[in-house]
Amino acid sequence: MPAILEVKDLSKSIGDLELFRLISFSIEAGEKTGLIAKNGIGKTTLLSILNGDEDYNSGEVKFLPGVKIGYLPQDPKIKDKSTVLDAVFHASGEVLRLIRDYELALEKNNLPAIEKLTQEIDNLKAWDMEYQVKQLLSQLGINNFYQKVDELSGGQKKRVALAAVLIEEPDFLILDEPTNHLDVEVIAWLEGYLKRKAVSLLMVTHDRYFLDRVCSEILEIDEMQVFRYRGNYSYFLEKRAERIALRQKEIDKAENLLRTEQEWMRRMPKARGTKAKYRIENYYNLKDTASQTIRNDKVKINTGTERLGKKILVADKLIFSWEGVKYLNEFTYTFSPFEKIGILGGNGCGKSTFLDVLTGKLIPESGKLDSGVTVKFGYYRQEGMVFNENMRVIDALSEIAETVSLSDGKVITASQFLNHFLFHPSRQYDYIYKLSGGEKRRLYMCTVLMQNPNFLVLDEPTNDLDIATLEVLEEYLQDFPGSVLVVSHDRYFLDEVVDHIFVFEDIGRIKDYPGNYSQYLEWKQQQQKSEIKTDKLQHNKTEKQEKKSKPVNKLSYNEKREYDVLELEISQLEAEKKGLETKLNSPKTSPEDLIKASERIGELLSLIETKSERWFELAEKQGL
Repeated sequence: MPAILEVKDLSKSIGDLELFRLISFSIEAGEKTGLIAKNGIGKTTLLSILNGDEDYNSGEVKFLPGVKIGYLPQDPKIKDKSTVLDAVFHASGEVLRLIRDYELALEKNNLPAIEKLTQEIDNLKAWDMEYQVKQLLSQLGINNFYQKVDELSGGQKKRVALAAVLIEEPDFLILDEPTNHLDVEVIAWLEGYLKRKAVSLLMVTHDRYFLDRVCSEILEIDEMQVFRYRGNYSYFLEKRAERIALRQKEIDKAENLLRTEQEWMRRMPKARGTKAKYRIENYYNLKDTASQTIRNDKVKINTGTERLGKKILVADKLIFSWEGVKYLNEFTYTFSPFEKIGILGGNGCGKSTFLDVLTGKLIPESGKLDSGVTVKFGYYRQEGMVFNENMRVIDALSEIAETVSLSDGKVITASQFLNHFLFHPSRQYDYIYKLSGGEKRRLYMCTVLMQNPNFLVLDEPTNDLDIATLEVLEEYLQDFPGSVLVVSHDRYFLDEVVDHIFVFEDIGRIKDYPGNYSQYLEWKQQQQKSEIKTDKLQHNKTEKQEKKSKPVNKLSYNEKREYDVLELEISQLEAEKKGLETKLNSPKTSPEDLIKASERIGELLSLIETKSERWFELAEKQGL
């Protein structure tokens, strides 16, 4: 079976900056592929090229004929003056055109046009499109369908754009950071949606849980080459380590052999035969291999911090409202030294406002906020820092400070500090407009940490950073000798960094839960099970009382037999579904088997629902 996408010898440069050179890969139908590369390699540019929005220098990009592509850019553009519903319909151009033409034909009573358009709408199954759009938007957490787009937050706009892509049900999905600005509940829903759909997928995301649970294959661009890993993110980590270790052995072996060959080259006379020429060629090949180095681009962050006293920050009955919405309602908390707090909550619930109040950017209307004299905030804001794009990278840092103090007492220059953050000397003298989104975020993080804060306040620091940077940022925060308050929708990041969670359970209502994200989620699920059990007991009690007041309908012989058979069938179907879900999560499952398993799960869900409805009918009839 031919690949749904083939990329051959693709190269792309922007000015004198070479993003990638002669890369080749293919994606099979039904494969769900994650794309991993360092910031600045050109991941977003590559996805834009595949969607046909950007040119390239050389190579070939070829989709199977008739393939329908759905593309979610990292920063989607939506018409601000339209409503949410119109924005989604506008993206679904063909359907919208048909519906409008049909309504116009009805107005003019144009019977031939009505008949023709009716058939076209039938073919596209577009009659219930509005219902489907509203249902999808609700699942993405958007319930005001007639709200103007320009009134939405960045996260809400991302959801509307995502709905516009998904409603089209494309054959091939290209998603650039789909989890950015989405809260954890919506990310979990999107995980399940993509796992169920038999769609080909190429996705860039820094969300490692998302990669692990959705993708069956990983493509890595490294040192101008593409490496393919037939498994999820955990499999990729294991095999990438093996690949690097093997390559290092080859380099070490070449270095050892090179010493012998160099001695031979010195001793060999000028007149050389065929064998000697072959050995000379081999010598230069060895020299080329031995000169290679494996770059371990880890961000090494070891900045110093100001001494932190016993008194950190005390919030006493803080109240803050904006445009009639009370975002803080008598919030009280005493922050302790060295604690690391994660913040969870839906978009628009006031998380960023909360951070602005705590750091003094906004003044509460009542309550008291008292910080210790030694506290020095380092505030990394979600909207980032407005850089002068025509300034060089090194100058942006030097404007803040010429030197940086490290935790061991040493002082380094701004240029040396940038080296710690993977800005190599040649890159430091590039203009900021040449940087990728992730590189600008990394530069912004430099400007925050170089000021030696002892209380870090981070608002969505994980957006747009590559995974290698995130891993080292996690290590840094784990060892950070100060307090940390971080808003993030990256579940893996929260699990690695925080020791308890502030949850915005509603606008203005914040609760504190011990443990990291996974521990909080486990507690929440147990609470929900307990509530369901309580509700069920109450329901059963009510039913028993009702049964006493009315006669019980007995099942006929055939109905009793059907009831027993249904119980067995539902149990068997559930067991089959569970087995297939296990198969879906296995890195050993082939792409063909993944597609079959996904399709079968869809059939099983429909069967289980139908049979369960009938089972409940019979159970109710006999008063169970």
